[in-house]
Amino acid sequence: MTTTRPTWAYTVSAALLLMAPFDILASLAMDIYLPVVPSMPGILHTTPSVIQLTLSLYMVMLGVGQVIFGPISDRIGRRPVLLAGAALFIIASLAAALSSSATAFVGFRLLQAVGASAALVATFATVRDVYANRPEGAVIYGLFSSMLAFVPALGPIAGALIEMSFGWRAIFITLAGLAFLALLNAMLRWHETRHQDQAKMRRPVWPIFVSPAFWVYTLGFSAAMGTFFTFFSTAPRVLIGRAGYSEISFSVAFATVALVMVVTTRFAKSFVSKWSVAGCVARGMALLVCGSVFLMLGEYFGSPSFLSFILPMWVIAVGLVFTVSVTANGALAEFDEIAGSAVAFYFCIQSLIVSIFGTLAVTTLNGDTAWPVICYATAMAALVLIGLVLLRSRKTLGNRSPTA
Repeated sequence: MTTTRPTWAYTVSAALLLMAPFDILASLAMDIYLPVVPSMPGILHTTPSVIQLTLSLYMVMLGVGQVIFGPISDRIGRRPVLLAGAALFIIASLAAALSSSATAFVGFRLLQAVGASAALVATFATVRDVYANRPEGAVIYGLFSSMLAFVPALGPIAGALIEMSFGWRAIFITLAGLAFLALLNAMLRWHETRHQDQAKMRRPVWPIFVSPAFWVYTLGFSAAMGTFFTFFSTAPRVLIGRAGYSEISFSVAFATVALVMVVTTRFAKSFVSKWSVAGCVARGMALLVCGSVFLMLGEYFGSPSFLSFILPMWVIAVGLVFTVSVTANGALAEFDEIAGSAVAFYFCIQSLIVSIFGTLAVTTLNGDTAWPVICYATAMAALVLIGLVLLRSRKTLGNRSPTA
């Protein structure tokens, strides 16, 4: 048996063109659909609570499904899981477009999430297979997150324009078409990256849950993504509701935060090489706290504006890139042989943390202010920084222990 890391002949740009569509589509299927949610109860002759299931069940399955498909990808490979997931996403999207009953529509949305979940696991497991401990991995993770920052800003606008021009069914036909192009590209160019001996090994997954590094870096990723989630949830209410921004002005202001993330990602290779994984996460958490302080000052001494709300988010955005560029490598470093399972639990746990505690912050604090962002970012950053200190102390004690 061999443990040689699979070859991947593509440049970073080519790899992104191959892999990023699956990451983007999983999120786009949620955001592009938002503009038609209020009208769907009337269209399908059902209640708003039933249509809400098409959002909540999608989010739940997107996270939980990864726990199912991670071990499967370790067993049979990344490529078959990716292709099957993309094909299911296409079929479910087309079926949703043709649905005439609420029950069928909810069911096909659930299947759409299943397909997206499988494709996500295969995508990130491939990144782990190929780019573990390589600077390019930080660039890819950072760019993935930066691209996803644009989706909530641009997805609803695209959905509204499609619905106005062609009707709500065209939204799901568009998703199916985009997924078909991504699938066709993957069928031609995506080769298997799972370690050659991985199929013969059936390692238990329990070491993932007793790994301090896994939990610290998963919390770090949760801190970053949850901060963006709370910002995404409160920004319309703050800028449109209180500051009086138009929808277009809001979208432009929102997009500047994503632009800062994209620009920062261009330097990912250099700061990872200079600071290491732990150093990048520590600096990322420090920037989350720093940006939160600026947001707090804006809440106390000024009314909502670009200066008091968006500029502090630029600081936080830099911290997000520092963090998300490296946390996967930190959390998954010990689990090359079960990378698919480790990736699945990594994303499932962070999605649960973000959805539970991020939603709690938005609902219990004043969602018309920056306080949900401030409190979530500060509390989570403090936990991660404490965890990093404990990891460092544990490593120091291990190095000092006498050898037999």
